[in-house]
Amino acid sequence: MAKKSIASVDVSGKRVLVRVDFNVPIENGIIEDDRRIKAALPTIRSVIDRGGRAILCSHLGRPEGKGYEADSSLEPCAKRLGELLGKPVAFPSQNCIDDTAAAAVAAMKNGEVLLLENLRHHKGEKKGDAAFAGKLASYADVYVNDAFGTCHRPDASMVAVPKAVKGPKVMGFLVEKEIKYLSEALARPQAPFVVVLGGAKVSDKMAAIEHLLPKCSAVLVGGAMAYTFLKAMGRDVGNSRVEEDRLGDAKRTIELAARHKCDLHLPTDHVCSTQFAENAGDINVFENNIPDGFMGMDIGLKTQAKYAVVLNKAKTIVWNGPMGVFEWPAFAVGTKSVARAIAEATGRGATTIVGGGDSAAAVEQFGLAEKFSHVSTGGGASLEMLEGKRFESVDVLDEA
Repeated sequence: MAKKSIASVDVSGKRVLVRVDFNVPIENGIIEDDRRIKAALPTIRSVIDRGGRAILCSHLGRPEGKGYEADSSLEPCAKRLGELLGKPVAFPSQNCIDDTAAAAVAAMKNGEVLLLENLRHHKGEKKGDAAFAGKLASYADVYVNDAFGTCHRPDASMVAVPKAVKGPKVMGFLVEKEIKYLSEALARPQAPFVVVLGGAKVSDKMAAIEHLLPKCSAVLVGGAMAYTFLKAMGRDVGNSRVEEDRLGDAKRTIELAARHKCDLHLPTDHVCSTQFAENAGDINVFENNIPDGFMGMDIGLKTQAKYAVVLNKAKTIVWNGPMGVFEWPAFAVGTKSVARAIAEATGRGATTIVGGGDSAAAVEQFGLAEKFSHVSTGGGASLEMLEGKRFESVDVLDEA
């Protein structure tokens, strides 16, 4: 995946269309988490500091392509980006491909920044429509993909637009960094290589487990998905969440781990509750089997200690998915313990990668994000990369 980077393109006087990922949580017009906007700053600054004209496009939320919707407008993102850059960001129109937007792009001067309205207000974005893509491509002398969180999607702005742009088609710094860690680092991981997997569903992680098992020394499992594995091994899991239709997959994974001499670690003690609720139900800790009426909500202290020992020896660590319901303080201890152990491994020189989504939200919540080698901005995209999949949105870019 050696693709050309924005750093290698002369952008002076050029219109540079940058596909960013500004799909951020907004409540009543207020951005609740601006990490994705901040992640795009190095690429945007590189363009405008070298005399280019940065035309930014993104989606936000899941509008159905029926035209402008105020509650999924990118206008708050334009305002926030302007604050971060210390200069105005133009936001010309409620339609990214109308005459007003096109005129605003044509009138841009070197060093200016413009953000187009939500691409998904048009049906053509999700459909990969060539006519819609052609209008966006007409704005661009250079195309930059800096939207890692959307790299696994065949949307128009990700695939059809770069195909229609006649000039250079390159990676932004964020996509370059994501690929470096999630693809290149995992192609030849330094041993011991440990994978930590959590979250609710075994089904979400099956392909990643099967792709990574032959390469890794150990897999540490937590979260609700652990109870599908434990039930497959004949343990009592009480009322814990189990994917009954995935018990066969779990058994196959256990056999596959043994075949590849990869240690598969499952929780041996569990913080449980009688209710799936933050401040209700009886909380108790059980070893091995969980009695009826209780459900597993977090890994216990013995499991935390056992996982910390394995992580302590690792040279490469990939983490995708929390160990419990970390959003609620009573069940956040296991996820925090694993996060701290991985952060300490980074300090000892290990390469540590957090694969986006809930894990990224957790390390941010715990104030540990800076203590990892890389925290991915894309949950679904990072998981697909851990599965070994190729992305057409990256394949269409120019070779280095």
